[in-house]
Amino acid sequence: MKIDIKGLDSRETEDLVVGLGMEAFRGRQIRQWIFKRLACSFEDMTDLPKSMRALLKERASMGPIEKIKHQVSEDGTEKYLFRLSDGVSIESVLIPEKDHYTLCVSSQAGCAMGCRFCLTAKQGLKRNLKPSEIVDQVIQVKQSMDEPDRMTNIVLMGMGEPLANYDAVVKAIRILVSDEGANFSHRKVTLSTCGLIPQMKQLGQDVTVNLAISLNAADDTTRSFLMPINKKYPLKDLIEACKDFPLPNRRMLTFEYILIEGVNDRNADARELCNLLSSLRAKINLIPLNSHTGLNMSPPPMDKILKFMEILLENHFTAIIRKSKGNDILAACGQLSGTHTC
Repeated sequence: MKIDIKGLDSRETEDLVVGLGMEAFRGRQIRQWIFKRLACSFEDMTDLPKSMRALLKERASMGPIEKIKHQVSEDGTEKYLFRLSDGVSIESVLIPEKDHYTLCVSSQAGCAMGCRFCLTAKQGLKRNLKPSEIVDQVIQVKQSMDEPDRMTNIVLMGMGEPLANYDAVVKAIRILVSDEGANFSHRKVTLSTCGLIPQMKQLGQDVTVNLAISLNAADDTTRSFLMPINKKYPLKDLIEACKDFPLPNRRMLTFEYILIEGVNDRNADARELCNLLSSLRAKINLIPLNSHTGLNMSPPPMDKILKFMEILLENHFTAIIRKSKGNDILAACGQLSGTHTC
């Protein structure tokens, strides 16, 4: 079986080339080609002897995922559908910002968390992604961009729960922020979780990354209705874990709150949210529910959303209404399914 070279760190890449009878420095050359020059194949690596390129092609793989569809939203958001080697599909979303791009990356095919508002959850978990499959989403989207250096931010908010695929996700993050890898700033990499507490605690020790918590309710009854994981890790325990999460350089935790009409959008819910987060350095992203087929829920009217935010601001929280992008191509928060439709 061929080695997925995009899932190797610098040490492992050097070990690979030495094991193939090459000098260790060839490993650094290969990583330059993959991550800086965005090479599509070993044949592109023209400063390697042809015999080395042939041997690498025989023993290693450059493409663990295959791009099979690319859609562009009316707002400029781009959605990529990738097929994995076993035929399973995943999606990534490239989001245009004012002066840069953010790539939303998947960590699993499907998801086992069962959140009621999420289209990905409806298909269940198909499998975890390998580190190479996570990293290759970044590389292949960069290859398709006219100005790949403008992709400066990575968010692990696509399909799946990143902390349920812990080892692969942490390794992928290390490759993405490594000087000899994709060289993203760790300040620009954000991981979103529904609240797997043991893995949250480990994450803070293993890697420096921004943490976003998908919260969506300030009481256990409502959150358990929306997010079954709350029955295992209730809010009291989740908030304690958040208190312990290391926050360097005055960074804040981000709490994502999907607003659903008649479920979690009352003024009383906003005040309860303020009380819940009062002990934390927190910013709150308010996300009006994105509609999709089969969901019997809707977003609140804008005046209600604005009142909700006003209460948060009055209590001295940083709060924004996050404008959803890519709704027309099902690329917004909670809409990814990995389904190939014509």
